[in-house]
Amino acid sequence: MVLASDLGYRVKRPNAFQRLVQEFASTRFGAWVFARTLRHLDDALGRLTGGRQSVPELLAGLPVIDVTSTGRKSGLRRTTHLISIPTGDTLAVLGTNFGQRGTPAWALNLEADPHATLTYRGTTVDVVARPASEAEYAAVLADSAGVYGGYLKYVQRISGRRVRIFLFEPV
Repeated sequence: MVLASDLGYRVKRPNAFQRLVQEFASTRFGAWVFARTLRHLDDALGRLTGGRQSVPELLAGLPVIDVTSTGRKSGLRRTTHLISIPTGDTLAVLGTNFGQRGTPAWALNLEADPHATLTYRGTTVDVVARPASEAEYAAVLADSAGVYGGYLKYVQRISGRRVRIFLFEPV
């Protein structure tokens, strides 16, 4: 199974407006704004479009997958909207948390229980998340620049913690 193509997950070249939005989102202020608003905006747009559109895709040209994992404390299923990086035959996600100091809850959830589902435009697959090896870590970081340059800026701003990167394997 080639995860990205089986889901139809493709990263397209952003237009001029979308590049401006990406540039804004990669600033400290832009990341702060999106960290506090994007999930709510994306949830609302997802309900309106039946999950066919996302705010990052419309505004920034960035396709979003829904990662559903089990909460490490609550045991409840939690869905998070994430930009994914196609790498090899799979997809990877970076736990940058918009360049904030704390590790995102979804990353801690995947560490506690790596079984998850990925959904993209109505197609869902069961997966197991695994931490990237050192070589994969470097490759995903390099590949991330071609998807969203803000990732490298976020990694530079984060001090005192290593960004968690996960790759998904189909079950």
